[in-house]
Amino acid sequence: MGFEKGTSLLEGLIDKAGGCAVIDGGFATQLENHGAMINDPLWSALCLIKDPDLIKRVHLEYLEAGADILVTSSYQATIPGFLSRGLSLEEGESLLEKSVKLAVEARDKFWDARGSIPGNSYNRALVAASIGSYGAYLADGSEYSGYYGPEVNLDKLKDFHRHRLQVLVEAGPDLLAFETIPNKLETQACVELLEEENIQIPSWICFSSVDGENAPSGESFKELMDILNKSEKVNAVGINCAPPHFIESLVCKFKELTTKAIVVYPNSGEIWDARAKKWMPSKCFGDDKFEFFAMRWRDLGAKLIGGCCRTTPATIRAISKALKEGILSSEDRSVNS
Repeated sequence: MGFEKGTSLLEGLIDKAGGCAVIDGGFATQLENHGAMINDPLWSALCLIKDPDLIKRVHLEYLEAGADILVTSSYQATIPGFLSRGLSLEEGESLLEKSVKLAVEARDKFWDARGSIPGNSYNRALVAASIGSYGAYLADGSEYSGYYGPEVNLDKLKDFHRHRLQVLVEAGPDLLAFETIPNKLETQACVELLEEENIQIPSWICFSSVDGENAPSGESFKELMDILNKSEKVNAVGINCAPPHFIESLVCKFKELTTKAIVVYPNSGEIWDARAKKWMPSKCFGDDKFEFFAMRWRDLGAKLIGGCCRTTPATIRAISKALKEGILSSEDRSVNS
């Protein structure tokens, strides 16, 4: 399967899921669907302060939809971001810990209710602590340009991520999810941090893409994979929050560049205007399309599939249903042959 050393937890989940596990969908999208107002630099992390019960509710909705992996609400949650809102260091650390705790509590509550039911179709989900890029913290769209300015170097990026990484790992997630990484420099920073902190839980690093060919910085994915392939701490690689019509060719590209597990969770295809802080009208990639293409992405080599911005539990339900039915139909064919 192309798994690296130390990935037994992640590998085991993928095996239980029939070779391709399901990640949850757009978290902020579902918070907004429930009326949360998150047009704020903290984005979905604002609910860690204002409405933690809603965060747990959304986690439960994605579990009900068939998600095998919950991604925490910490994407935009950073110590500098909390400090800028007048919170203390201790309060910021507590909110990061809470993001993991809420997901774990939702997972355990759901599994306690469903796991003992004979013939249930669910797997005991894993919790992935989200670590958004430096650009996500800046909230200026630079995670989609890869340009952080000349003053941002490797050490600054490692210093930015280190404390959050330490707090999140200490909180006890099953996995780490580095998300929307836009350039080679931050890729190197993440890899070196995992090594320096001697992280023992599996992790994935996902990139965004604005052209379907390269990282947002314009650097080739081969350059980024050359860094990741040398790391035993990075267990899966892939794409998140890119348009879904990019995914098929990128899965094929990644398949040629790495033996690590491939993870994809695209957005709906709508376009985010980072300066206006709103979604621009676009032809969306409906749930029926996700249902069809999820099977194609799996057949091309993706081992983890989900959704990002503007996808919902309905999207994840469609993906889960398609993958499970696809597995069953292939088993039927092998039996009948």
